[in-house]
Amino acid sequence: MTAAHDPLRTPRRAFWADARFFLGVLLVAASVVGVWLVVSAARQTVPVYAAAHTIVPGEAIGTGDLKVVDVALGTLSGTYLTADDLDRPVVATRTIEAGELVPAASVGDPSSARTTSVVVRSAVDVPASVEAGSVVEVWSAPLREQGAYDEPRILVADATVVSVTRDDSMIGGGAAALELVIPRADVPATLAAMADESALSIVPTTGSGS
Repeated sequence: MTAAHDPLRTPRRAFWADARFFLGVLLVAASVVGVWLVVSAARQTVPVYAAAHTIVPGEAIGTGDLKVVDVALGTLSGTYLTADDLDRPVVATRTIEAGELVPAASVGDPSSARTTSVVVRSAVDVPASVEAGSVVEVWSAPLREQGAYDEPRILVADATVVSVTRDDSMIGGGAAALELVIPRADVPATLAAMADESALSIVPTTGSGS
């Protein structure tokens, strides 16, 4: 004989429904913790160096050339220059603009530097856009005889300006003296051109200057 159905009896809740509920709670909790960790990491800052002025290739870098800034870098914190990286002499291996965070890869040992600096006097003034950090070409017109020069040619294809001294005392625009960082391989030809009294001119590379 079949037992009579009790209309007041509450059906037992299936186990899989309870498990799904608790799984949902765990997923929500994990999501909240994940968001909290991301926000917390984003708020953590580390002190790194930024360039206090434009630093050119081959230039020795000391604390006076840098300023400390606190930035949130997350996993990138190890890729920028810190105080621990200055326990030995270092030089810039590329141009570092003023205010730019200094990547650790942009400095190297002085003995490995492939550039050096020379002072070149331009036969004519240089554009106002040429300043520290500008990339320029050095052109040379060899002297044939007094007042006569050969066709100009590129002497240094890739030079970086350290400083510019313009002489405005001459009528029609004076000459300019520039300290340039050039590849060591170009030093002999550059010194020879200066010794031969070739007419040297500084030409900005396309897109250089400010």
